[in-house]
Amino acid sequence: MTGFPAVRPRRLRHTPTIRRMVSETRLDPAKLVLPAFVVNGEGIEQPIASMPGHARLSLDRAVDLARRAAGLGIGGIILFGIPDDKDPEGTGAWDPDGPVPRALRAIKNAVPDLVLWADVCLCEYTSHGHCGPLRGTEIDNDAALPSLARAAAVYADAGADVVAPSDMMDGRVAAIRTGLDAAGYENIAVCSYAVKYASAYYGPFRDAADSAPAFGDRLTYQMDPANAREARREALLDVDEGADMIMVKPAGPYQDIIRDLRDRIDLPLVAYQVSGEMAMVEAAAARGWIDRDRIILESLTGIVRSGADIVITYFALDAARLIQEQS
Repeated sequence: MTGFPAVRPRRLRHTPTIRRMVSETRLDPAKLVLPAFVVNGEGIEQPIASMPGHARLSLDRAVDLARRAAGLGIGGIILFGIPDDKDPEGTGAWDPDGPVPRALRAIKNAVPDLVLWADVCLCEYTSHGHCGPLRGTEIDNDAALPSLARAAAVYADAGADVVAPSDMMDGRVAAIRTGLDAAGYENIAVCSYAVKYASAYYGPFRDAADSAPAFGDRLTYQMDPANAREARREALLDVDEGADMIMVKPAGPYQDIIRDLRDRIDLPLVAYQVSGEMAMVEAAAARGWIDRDRIILESLTGIVRSGADIVITYFALDAARLIQEQS
């Protein structure tokens, strides 16, 4: 007998405890990474209108946020800096007294067991908003590499456990790995934004980080959303260059890419549930159209089910709380 009534899949859904026992995908706060935007100063908490619940934070407030994250069992925090001044070369990216290095030192001292990630890019620091220096109106790929390597070494020196280049310049993983090793930071991990699409889902982030391009777009260095085979090529190139982890960004609309890379790459796979994904949930929940808590957990479950080992998400605090309540 192979069919109904002998076979009843509902038997394994009959009670909450049975459902938990046979659940194929489990969310774990230790696998979540919380993004944070840091600025210089003290006592600063500037709400970001397009990202409800998030703000630009001064060092002291960033430490408070890190303590909250650690208290909920969240695995890590990734820092993005908003400098006081910008210039065409993005020199603030490697300023040891910039907001990210200062926050890294403070958080490492206050919450030593939290894994500290530092985003490595120039767009927040350049006056033109692009991810590398300009040659006319072109982004100079090769000229960006020493700057990215220099920034990564500064972050490592300040206490970063993971540096995460998000610029999408060709060759940057090798440049950063070489620079870190030469500076004595051979144990600092590189998580490459290997597959970063030129996505419309980044809008709120650019508002938060004040990093929108002053002209043009990022289509010459971020990936075409139509391409999947190219994602494999990008990821495998970064594996060959020495990446310790590979990231796909955004997460939700690109779960097919996550699944494909999971089947091809043995490194830890990271997915970034980006600002636009979060903002849409918040906007719909504010209108009473969806159940916010259930959507948070369902969206993260889908990302993990598709193959992500680690998820960077603006919902990390809420998700960790909800996971604890369910356990």
